[in-house]
Formats: sequence, structure tokens, C-alpha cells
Amino acid sequence: MLSAIVGSIPSPSSGQLHLGPLRLTAYGLMIALGVMAAVEIARRRHAARGGDPDDFSQIAVWGVVAGLIGARLYHVLTDLDRFRGHWGDTVKVWEGGLGIPGGLLLGVLVGLWAARRRGMTAGYALDIVAPAIPVAQAIGRWGNWWNQELFGGPTDLPWGLQIDPTHRPAGYEDVATYHPTFLYEGLWNLALAGFIVWLERRTRGRLRPGSMFAVYVAGYGIGRFWVESLRIDPAQQLFGVRFNLLIAALATVLALGWLAVFGRRGPVVAGHAAGADADAGDDGAGDDGAGDDGAGDDGPGSGGGGAGGA
Repeated sequence: MLSAIVGSIPSPSSGQLHLGPLRLTAYGLMIALGVMAAVEIARRRHAARGGDPDDFSQIAVWGVVAGLIGARLYHVLTDLDRFRGHWGDTVKVWEGGLGIPGGLLLGVLVGLWAARRRGMTAGYALDIVAPAIPVAQAIGRWGNWWNQELFGGPTDLPWGLQIDPTHRPAGYEDVATYHPTFLYEGLWNLALAGFIVWLERRTRGRLRPGSMFAVYVAGYGIGRFWVESLRIDPAQQLFGVRFNLLIAALATVLALGWLAVFGRRGPVVAGHAAGADADAGDDGAGDDGAGDDGAGDDGPGSGGGGAGGA
């Protein structure tokens, strides 16, 4: 065990940062940095297609707030026993506890509403944020490192994560190092973002708008499934299986099913693609500085939206 500790990843002694009289929670800071990175990536991708980058700054105001609310609601509803008799703790987001599935669901729905009000089609807006969201998640996961939470089972691997005795779960009091699931998921999400950008270029104009977001959902679901299977923290179960595992599996199956059935564009006849998304190709306005060249989706406001659409 000594050799594992020598080669392991240390954990912070505190989840707070002190800047003079100002006290910041590292968890909240990581979430904020992730959001800022995602918004900037979306702004650049939208601008590369000829859109106003401020569009996504405005959309983010609605989507991020809704996402945080949805994420907290999901966490509370799937871990009710922890809050029984302590209902005031349900609002203490700074102490950790955001359920990504709930955040994605509510954040995306409200974000699409805001995007529609700015004249964007749903498929276009979803593809814009497809690589931005996993980057935000990769950064936000470092909040778990600061809080010494949501780690995996014991490991003697040289990259095992050191956990202080006060943060070790019952039954593992004598175990010093654990799987750093925050790092596994973060690296997976960064690789997923890069894969989406690469695939977008390779399939230029051949996939229906919204396909890149479906790739994100499927890829994230696969990664979350194997990372979740490593974790040992108490969690809500259904049929003897961690609830988050079931959600990850369901999301992956639905996303892959959508790609298989609807992903490819219909045949082009007389200059129009068959099917509901009979829009033009993309407007590919050069490289966006975030590794994407505008491939594989329609330009801003194409289809039924229009520049001044409701």
C-alpha cells in the first residue's frame, strides 16, 4: 500500500479557496469555469457559421440557470434519504450534489426554447453545443476532487486517489487510495468533444442536424456507464442496479436508435433534402477556433426559424 500512496494523486485538504476576505468554494468555481468554457466554444462555433456570438451568451443565461435547477432537483429526488429531516440542505449546491441527467434535460429544453426565440432550428442549436457540453462537464468534475467525493472503489494503481479518513465510506476506513472517477470521466468527456468535432468534419453534410448532439448523448452515456460502475458511494437503486447506470444505458440506447433511424439525411432531389429537415447544407463560415469548421449542420436560422422567428 505504501508504494501506491507514493505514486498516488493527492486530494486537497479543503474544498474552499481564500482570496483575502473572499471565500470561494472550489466546487462552485469549477462549475463556473466549465460554463464559461462551454459558452465560449458555442459562441465561436456559432460565429463561424455567420451567427452573432452574443446569441449564445443570451441562450446560456436561460439554459445554465435551468440546468443548475434541473441538476439539483435530480440529485435531491434520487437521494431523498439524505435530505429527510434536513430539507434546508437541498439548496446547498456549493456543498456538491448536481445530477447531470436532470441538468441536461431541463437545461437543454429551456436552452432550445431560448434558441428558437432567436431564430435557430433545434438541430442547429443542439449541434453547436454538442462538443461544448462535455468540455464543461470535464472541468466541472474537478469539483468532486476538491470535495473528495464520488470516487471509485479501492485501487493500488499508481494513479489512485488519496482520500482523507474523514471522507472514506463506511467499511473502507483503512483504505487510502481509490479510483479517481472524476479524472476518468473528465478525460473521457474531453476525448468525446474531440471525437464529435472530428466526426463533424468527416461527415460534412451527410448527417441530419442534431446528429452531433445524439453522438454526444450516446458517448456520454457509454462513458458514464463504466465510470458509474466503479463508484462505491451510496446511491438510489432500481431492481438492484444503481439508478444512474440505468439512465446512462437508456440514454445511450435512445441516442444510438435515433442515429440509426434518423441520423442520415434523405436523398437530395431538385436541390432539396427529403424529409422534415429539408434545409440547405451548412454555411461553413470557416474555422471557429474551437476545432470545428462548421461541418454537418444547417446555418443559423435556417429551416423554419428565420432570423426574426419566434
